[in-house]
Amino acid sequence: MKYKKRDLWKPFFLLFLIVGTVIILRQQQHLPYQRHEGMIFGTVYHITYQSDEDLKKEILATLNEVDATLSTFNETSVVSLVNKNMEVTLTPMFLHLFQLAQKISADTDGAFDITVAPLVNAWGFGFKHNSFPSETQVDSLMRLTDYRKVEIISQGPRSVIKKANDGMMLDFSAIAKGYGCDRVAEMLQQHGVKNLMVEIGGEIVVHGSNPQGQPWRMGVSKPIEDSLNVNNEIESVITFNDGALATSGNYRNFYYRDGKKYAHTIDPKTGHPVEHNLLSATVIAPDCATADAYATAFMVMGMEKAKKILERHQELKVLFIYTDDKGAMKLWKSVNTNTLTHGTGR
Repeated sequence: MKYKKRDLWKPFFLLFLIVGTVIILRQQQHLPYQRHEGMIFGTVYHITYQSDEDLKKEILATLNEVDATLSTFNETSVVSLVNKNMEVTLTPMFLHLFQLAQKISADTDGAFDITVAPLVNAWGFGFKHNSFPSETQVDSLMRLTDYRKVEIISQGPRSVIKKANDGMMLDFSAIAKGYGCDRVAEMLQQHGVKNLMVEIGGEIVVHGSNPQGQPWRMGVSKPIEDSLNVNNEIESVITFNDGALATSGNYRNFYYRDGKKYAHTIDPKTGHPVEHNLLSATVIAPDCATADAYATAFMVMGMEKAKKILERHQELKVLFIYTDDKGAMKLWKSVNTNTLTHGTGR
């Protein structure tokens, strides 16, 4: 009898836990969703998160820290000073992303390469001025392109960049936007935010649920030749709760010359624009920096080589849009991609 009396409190304690949990969940459901947007890294960002606290100041501080480290649009950023061969202290952020970029470069056999900027600039200016770089110019610029020719070395307590050639340039544009999404998402989570979406220039990180209490839905644009970026027709909708997504594609960055279509993606190994049937690569990964870099690498190497990479990276999930032998547009999803939900965009 005494034993039973001692246990009388347990049902009440259980009831207290249930009621407390319900109250907390209801309070969380009624928290407002904050929305912020602006410009960073030369592109637009959109951020949505559920919180009764306005974290715009913290968001801007995080974005500005990334900009001050990795943006080539910022003439005083760490990477800009490195490119000018000026003495600069390499920050932990710079070191982290440099090492991640080098790791992915090695894994993709150089398809992803943060030293390709001189070639990208040469072809870009050439397209704009209707004058392609000559083979001599390409060969010269190829000497400035190779991720293996740049490394970090220690000089006492400092870390510095060592280049094989002072003319080499680093460009994190194919990974920085994704990394910026990661940093903002981490900051929001540190402030107790459970439900969020961070998007910078099309690279996205999501956690939890959207304002309707549903998984986040992300549209993948139909690869229509649209250099003015005015067509927003959706090819597929990807639905997921937690993860990061990045898309790379040539269908809105191309030029015609002598009846031939040239993509904006430059192959670091050839020094020329890529020519294959892959129109866009969408990658879902645990973090957006990784998704961003691999999406770029896949656009360089094409579908068949990309599939070989996926065989050893089960954590990566992809959606490829490509053209078949008859020019018809097709979709290919990687194995075990239950989070990739094909839809109509409605």
